[in-house]
Amino acid sequence: MSGKNVTDMVLADAAGIAKAARILESGGLVAVPTETVYGLAARADSAEAVAKIYAAKGRPDFNPLIVHVRDRDHALDFAQWSEAADWAACTYWPGPLTLVVPRKPGAKLASAVTAGLETVAVRAPSHPVMRALLAQVDFPLAAPSANRSGFISPTSAEHVLASLDGRIDLVLDGATSRHGVESSIYAVRADGTYEELRPGLIDLRDDDPREIKSDTPRGIEAPGQLASHYAPGKPVRLNALAAEADEFLIGFGAVAGDVTLSAGGDVAEAAARLYAALHEAAFAPQPRIAVAPVPDIGVGRAINDRLRRAAA
Repeated sequence: MSGKNVTDMVLADAAGIAKAARILESGGLVAVPTETVYGLAARADSAEAVAKIYAAKGRPDFNPLIVHVRDRDHALDFAQWSEAADWAACTYWPGPLTLVVPRKPGAKLASAVTAGLETVAVRAPSHPVMRALLAQVDFPLAAPSANRSGFISPTSAEHVLASLDGRIDLVLDGATSRHGVESSIYAVRADGTYEELRPGLIDLRDDDPREIKSDTPRGIEAPGQLASHYAPGKPVRLNALAAEADEFLIGFGAVAGDVTLSAGGDVAEAAARLYAALHEAAFAPQPRIAVAPVPDIGVGRAINDRLRRAAA
């Protein structure tokens, strides 16, 4: 991208997807809509291409990436699979679930994708644009969120350009992401249990009793585990019932605000609107942000996880 000052944006139609595939084949970077947020894709088998992701995002090199695959069979090219992994994949894929499993010896993945770990994070997305793109290339895609590292995740093409314009080759405009928060991440442990590393739309406890929590510090195993993340660049006050004089208020339910996550108190709607609201707050004239309480149930757990990290 030497000498390039503006990132191209095209519709995520057949022609746009074909253009994206050519750019990825040659080692470039493309922002792609998924059902969660927009991802910044590069071919996961190229050290040079993956290095461009880290450079464009300003991402720390100890923070691993998610490998996006077509399906369970595609994942087997890169991951060592177990009965527990198979159950989760067969139940929830394609969809917003990432599984952290042992990396397959000799897997054709750039070492930076796994940040030197023995594990790999894999996901089969359900968004038709990302699935069409994966169908057109013969390599997996590493794709973290398409924003500068630590800042607000993007749920629209415009959000991508707000922080990455001129730093990547292309944005596929596929309208607004449906769910609005990143995938759930579960590590599949050697004893057949699961450990939640990042809450999202899927809670394995709804269908399987094996999920566990561990108090043993393991370090960073997957994206989204940094204490400070999803930050709007202003102080954030949580559980606010009203705004102070210098605050932009993000409302929920009965708490009206300058913008609301869901006037009806729907946590699914709140998740879909979360990052758009944070983007609006980031560009508002008020120097601080306040956010109304959101119930810590269902996808509300994921919303509150992101808000806590935004406020850190």
